Amino acid sequence: MNTFTSTSMIPGLVWAYRLRPGANKPERLADNTDRIKLFAEDGFLWLHLNLVDARVPAFLEDATGLNEAARMALTTHETHATLTVDEQMLFGTLIDFQREFDQDTRDIGWLHFVLTDRMLITTRLQPLRSVERARMHIEKNAAKFSRPLDIFELLVVEFQRTLISLVIEMTEEMNLIEDFVYETAPRDERRRLAPVRRTIVRLHRHLRTVLTLMRRAGASDDEEMPLGFEDVASRLTARLEAVDHDVYALQERARLLHEEIDSKLSSEINRHLYILSIMTAFLLPPTLVTGFFGMNTSNLPFSGGSGGTGYAIGLIIASMAFAWWLLKRVNIL
Repeated sequence: MNTFTSTSMIPGLVWAYRLRPGANKPERLADNTDRIKLFAEDGFLWLHLNLVDARVPAFLEDATGLNEAARMALTTHETHATLTVDEQMLFGTLIDFQREFDQDTRDIGWLHFVLTDRMLITTRLQPLRSVERARMHIEKNAAKFSRPLDIFELLVVEFQRTLISLVIEMTEEMNLIEDFVYETAPRDERRRLAPVRRTIVRLHRHLRTVLTLMRRAGASDDEEMPLGFEDVASRLTARLEAVDHDVYALQERARLLHEEIDSKLSSEINRHLYILSIMTAFLLPPTLVTGFFGMNTSNLPFSGGSGGTGYAIGLIIASMAFAWWLLKRVNIL
């Protein structure tokens, strides 16, 4: 027996909007809305739930119009993008970026969704940036959205805009790194560049996955996909491809910058090794001289008389002069 009644609180509710064509303002539903009316009234519904609440899966069992695959898509904890078209429904997981209170982050989050002709249900574990922006758009002008597919398109568009802002931020960071890299004074910027490269690589990987899924979903059988999704998929693919080119260009720039840093550091190391080698070449002959006269054997040269030390110093200087001449001879100096 189901322990939830039709009038119980909606578990994990973040917000629920009912939008009606032509209405300038959406109707925000309370968490004690009758569940039968929640899915049965006119207009269409956007229901956003927090998966932290363990009662959400049981609540979705009562949601009309969802098959088992769609319910699993809403409650999964998988961290990769998916997009499935089935029985005129669209469901899966989209990539987004997390929010912390009033601060945006670059941490990747995941938005699970199910789209039908009457409703859009979304679930998540952490607050997400694009979802919050989409909610603000709906609050300002609900008349622009006449079907759930319009909200889905808005979510992907807001994700694309977030990507653009991130590309601009990372471009500025790389400009600063380049300014330091091409200065005369040597400076290792690999530690600053590493997190930027890691973020770019992850963005490009996930973005390519979303693009592939969007193209595949847009090429599905017309009888399977929601009405109008083919046009929406075409527009979203074009938007994401434009950002993908920018992300790829940024990835290549980061790779070349990393190679430039490695090249500069290698040149600096080689210069230090060159100086060390020259010093070794100059000091080796005097070391041989002092080593020879430091032997505890009899009949060493200059061991008798009072001028032996001066002669030894003269030999050291002569050996250094010989080493210098030899290095010049072989074009090392």
